[in-house]
Amino acid sequence: MPELPEVEVVRAGLEPAVVGAIIEACTVLDARALTRHTGSPDSFERELTGRTLTAAARRGKFLWFPVGGTSRAVVAHLGMSGQMLLREPGAPTERHERIRWDIVHPEHGELSVLFVDQRTFGSLAVDDLHPTVDGAAAGRGTTQAEVPGQVAHIARDPLDPAFDVSRFHRELARRASGVKRVLLDQTVVSGIGNIYADEALWAARIHPETSSDSLSRTSRERLLAAVVAVMTKALAEGGTSFDAQYVNVNGQAGYFAHSLEAYGREGIPCSRCETAIKRVSFMNRSSHFCPRCQRRR
Repeated sequence: MPELPEVEVVRAGLEPAVVGAIIEACTVLDARALTRHTGSPDSFERELTGRTLTAAARRGKFLWFPVGGTSRAVVAHLGMSGQMLLREPGAPTERHERIRWDIVHPEHGELSVLFVDQRTFGSLAVDDLHPTVDGAAAGRGTTQAEVPGQVAHIARDPLDPAFDVSRFHRELARRASGVKRVLLDQTVVSGIGNIYADEALWAARIHPETSSDSLSRTSRERLLAAVVAVMTKALAEGGTSFDAQYVNVNGQAGYFAHSLEAYGREGIPCSRCETAIKRVSFMNRSSHFCPRCQRRR
C-alpha cells in the first residue's frame, strides 16, 4: 500500500495541474471506485462537473481536493494499487482506469486526471469539510483549517508542522502493544505503513515487538527522529517503487527501494553489523529486522 512518501509525491505532482482548474467533465467508468461515496455515480459526476478545485491537500495516506464555492471536497484514498495520473486531453483509456476528470487550468490548459486502480481497493468520494480540532491547517497543501469527515479521525503525520509531539509520546507510553503495531495505527500517527515502520525501527535499533510502553523517553525520541529522517529521504527519492503500481502522476517510479536497510532484505547482511536480516510474520504481512542490532528487550 502506498505510504506517506508515495502519496505526497502524487499530491505534489497534482498540485500545479489541478489547483485553480475547472472540471469540465467527470466520467465514472467503474462504480467500484466510489465505495466511500454516499451518493450514486451520477451524483458524483453532477456535483463535480463545472466546479473549480482550490487545493491539493494530504493528511497521512489520504488526499483531498476542496471544491470551490462549497464546503465539500473530493477525498481520494489509493488503497493497495491506486494511481492518479496526468494525461493529455483525449488520451486513450488506461487499463484499470476507473474515473476520469477532463480539466482546464488557467495556465496549463486542458489536461485529464485519471484514477487508475488495478485491485479496486482505492476510492474517490465527495465529502463535507469540518473544522480541525486543533484549529491548525488540516494538512500538507492547504491553509484551511477544515478536513473531510472521512479523514478527521486520522492523526497528523510526523512531517506536518502541527504534529503533536507530546501526544505521540503519551500514546506510545500508555500502550502495551508491540511498538510496530502502534506505529501502524493511523489514529496515533499517520502515513506510516509496513515499509517505513521497518525502516524507522531498524534506524532506531528497536525490535518491532518491543512493548511500546516499555520504551524510554530517549528511545521514543530516537524513534520519532528516525521516522522523520526515513520519510524525508524517501520523499527526496520519489518514494518506494517495487513494481509499476507505485508511480508518480507521470507514471515514473521512485527509487527509495535502493536505500532500504531492512524491509524486503531477508537473508541479506545488515549494513551495520553484517548479521542476516530476519523476516517474521506480522498481521498478515511481514516484519524485517536485524536480530543483533534490534534485540528484543
